[in-house]
Amino acid sequence: MKARRFPTPGSLLSCGAIRGKLAQAAALAETCDVKKLLFLCSIILVSAGFASADVNWLTDFDAAKAKAKSDHKLVLLDFTGSDWCGYCKRMQAEIFSKPQFQDYAAKNLVLVELDFPRAKPQSDAVRKQNMKLASEYEIEGFPTLIILNPEGKRVANFFGYIEGGPDAIIAALEKLRKT
Repeated sequence: MKARRFPTPGSLLSCGAIRGKLAQAAALAETCDVKKLLFLCSIILVSAGFASADVNWLTDFDAAKAKAKSDHKLVLLDFTGSDWCGYCKRMQAEIFSKPQFQDYAAKNLVLVELDFPRAKPQSDAVRKQNMKLASEYEIEGFPTLIILNPEGKRVANFFGYIEGGPDAIIAALEKLRKT
């Protein structure tokens, strides 16, 4: 049986010692310039917000095509089962959510999520559009990425999970973008 160790009287802080530590903390707080502290905190929060570009996944295919054409960007169609497909979830966590991919996408892509959820609510219009596009692009499994040029012509397909993280997909997209 293991022996229990009880604290010795010298190892505990007395009430007086605790009051002393609180007094030290209060004195330190009084010497700190609150305005400077708030300014520093706000700079940190603002810079954290700009750490990576905020990418917007569209669900309206026609709006995405129009945006790609006006902005001269590739369209990335992500056919996904976001709430049930393991590889789709993995692609979201290991590629799409990474700042490196988000920065690249913000500058070079119009992103379209064509989701086929099992439990997540979805409007009838979006569901109908997604089914039509899955049929048109002959989608047989998830995840599938279809890349369109700014004019809406298919230039590449990626079937299944893409190994190599953001670097791999960015390299492939850069080749397409430069052709």
